[in-house]
Amino acid sequence: MLGALVAFVLSPCLPPAHAQTRPEIISPKPESVAVTIYRDPQRGQGGGMNLGFLNGFAVVTEKRRVSVPAGPATIRFAGVAEGMVAVSAVVRGLPGGIVEQNRDKKLLSPGALVDGTLGNRVTLKRTDPATGKVTEQQAVIRSGSQGALVVQTEGGIEALQCSGLPEKVIYQDLPGGLFATPVLSVDTVSPGAATVEVTLTYLAAGFDWNADYVVKLGADGKSLDLFSWLTLANGNAESFADAELLVIAGTLNTRQPMRNLADRPQATSLYIQCWPRGSTADGIDDIPPPPPPPPPPPAAMAPQRARTGAVRGEADAIMVTASRNVEAELEELGDLKLYRVPFRSTVAAKGQKQVKLLSKANVPAKLVYRGNAMGYGEGEPRPLQIELRMDNKTASGLGLPLPSGRVAVFDGSHDNGLLIGQGRIRDYAVGQEVKFTIGQSDAVQLASTRKLVAAKGGWDGYALELTNANADPITAEIDLAQVADTEIRNATGKLIRKDGKHVWQVTVPANDVATISYQSRSRYR
Repeated sequence: MLGALVAFVLSPCLPPAHAQTRPEIISPKPESVAVTIYRDPQRGQGGGMNLGFLNGFAVVTEKRRVSVPAGPATIRFAGVAEGMVAVSAVVRGLPGGIVEQNRDKKLLSPGALVDGTLGNRVTLKRTDPATGKVTEQQAVIRSGSQGALVVQTEGGIEALQCSGLPEKVIYQDLPGGLFATPVLSVDTVSPGAATVEVTLTYLAAGFDWNADYVVKLGADGKSLDLFSWLTLANGNAESFADAELLVIAGTLNTRQPMRNLADRPQATSLYIQCWPRGSTADGIDDIPPPPPPPPPPPAAMAPQRARTGAVRGEADAIMVTASRNVEAELEELGDLKLYRVPFRSTVAAKGQKQVKLLSKANVPAKLVYRGNAMGYGEGEPRPLQIELRMDNKTASGLGLPLPSGRVAVFDGSHDNGLLIGQGRIRDYAVGQEVKFTIGQSDAVQLASTRKLVAAKGGWDGYALELTNANADPITAEIDLAQVADTEIRNATGKLIRKDGKHVWQVTVPANDVATISYQSRSRYR
């Protein structure tokens, strides 16, 4: 890291320090790029993402136009993702194919410049703050990037940034093997000179995506409007501008996290220390930590902001693409589902982007209060869980594969859309009943009482009391046993079978109470 007081300047007009016999061709950036993002398989159904620790991955496909000379040459593909899995890279389109492939790991940084110039000459440029006079002198770097930056001049050996004068270090040459962005290098032997379109495809760690649902309940409580965002996250330091974006829904079997396979580049920091003024008995002052890395350059964000609305926080940037009246297009990919964003867009470095996944209006739905009669002390009222349900069928206005994600539920009876619950949704296929818990209700409570006298044959008697303090009637479903292998008899209320269990299904009027009594025993008594 540079710090605020020291600037490093690399002279742009001087030749590289290490001339090479093999010609080097630099491809600075792709002409077009496609990014296909796979979810973190270990994140769980509906779990959220941590932008600082993304365990999903992507398949990145870049198209670049490269002019290759006849004979041997080294082609350097600059600007690849820092989370690139180098062994997965495939290069197509070179006339002579590939002889050798390397991941160039050393990034251009203040520390790398110092370490690469150790023992070599540089120019020191100093400005007298009192007079404004600028002086230059030759120096030789005598220390590495850790600790004080020590140089030797005609006047002797000194530590930079300890004289109190503004200082710059001008490097005459760029040390070999340093690059401003992550680079993949390949060696090729071309049968002739040609300008060709090369396709570079590779896996990269540090990506993820999630579905975020917004539900607005109808005023009648029997329907809802469903909207979903597709949230894409890029934890790499590289932006993917004007990219074709795709996401894959479903769980892909991976042998180990992709981040373990990524060979990330290295940027050496530079720490400058000076002995504090005063005596040695005063000790060494605490050295403040280096400043955080700079935000992404404005130029990388500008094209995206021109097309989309932006909501930006202090830590993370979320680009929201809501002005387009289009949705992600669903395609089949074996047993997986592929969602294709139907327009090119940018996923910024260390940022998130949201695009429209789906929008459905007037979907039939219902709220059900759920609970379990067993496992609690006698006579202890407890709140029931609120479960929102809808049929994922075309006839019901839905009929789409729903990837897992987070859900926010708003009350549609109020103009300002008040939040009434949040939950998570797992993956649902077409035809399934969609259900998810959005909270619990203190207004609907269940109390259970075990009868003192047990019947013959191992039968135990129970009584339940369900209270509804709401101003409207509610529908409740209570599991009468924790496991399916339980027999029920002599129930005084309506029972249904769900997931193999006996379930008491009841409608409780507003500000009223419902009761049931029954006997149960285990089949394996």
